[in-house]
Amino acid sequence: MLDAQSLLATHDLLLVTLDTLRWDVAEEAWRRGETPVLAQYLPQGWERRHSPGSFTYAAHHAIFAGFLPTPASPGKHPRLFACRFPGSETSTAQTCVFEAPDLPSGLRERGFHTICIGGVGFFNKLGPLGSVLPGLFEESHWSPALGVTDPESTRYQVDLAIERIEACEPGRRLFLFLNVSALHQPNCHYLPGATVDTRDSQRAALAYVDQHLPRLIEAMRRRAPLLGLLMSDHGVAYGEDGYHGHRLAHQVVWDVPYGEFVLPAASC
Repeated sequence: MLDAQSLLATHDLLLVTLDTLRWDVAEEAWRRGETPVLAQYLPQGWERRHSPGSFTYAAHHAIFAGFLPTPASPGKHPRLFACRFPGSETSTAQTCVFEAPDLPSGLRERGFHTICIGGVGFFNKLGPLGSVLPGLFEESHWSPALGVTDPESTRYQVDLAIERIEACEPGRRLFLFLNVSALHQPNCHYLPGATVDTRDSQRAALAYVDQHLPRLIEAMRRRAPLLGLLMSDHGVAYGEDGYHGHRLAHQVVWDVPYGEFVLPAASC
């Protein structure tokens, strides 16, 4: 386990949720060499974990409270982050514990500037429900170009993220959260000739996302050393046992990919 308590004293934090990405899709793309950027940061591949929720809203509430996807093996697994509450059995000396109800608030109390780059509808701020999650951050952004229907959404999300990173006060710690929408339905437009979403079209969407990650990570590293967390919030069923979609209790929804890395600041 990484020593998050020590790292967050010196490192910026990048948290990317690859919304709706299945574990088996991510693992197959890594094995086939279709995600070379992700493979660079995750040389051992993705870790299989269990989601804390079966759809975006529930999973992100848990993630922002420090309940990241749980390792798939049995046991009590220490957490990187926690919001203090009596009886917690998964906090250790390496856990960064906040006297706050959520990760963005806890980091803000420690001097971090917190930025949310939204993606799927629960971040669109078009109504009360879509404003809850982005409302946890000091600064939040969403537009249709960043959402699920635009085939270039990841490019636009990264462009905006870099703009906001560069506008951040020099010397101040930064927490950037990015909810990548391209893996969510519809993703068939990433696979030529496809008219419905499948495991293959989601894998093609992940390859598209992979192309845009270097610019984001390097922009973060130009500011400070970086703690990076990559994960899915939940998976999706493409017809397994008759199930389609998510917000349901099938194994392909609960199994999600997870990865973490620590990088030094980029040299000038």
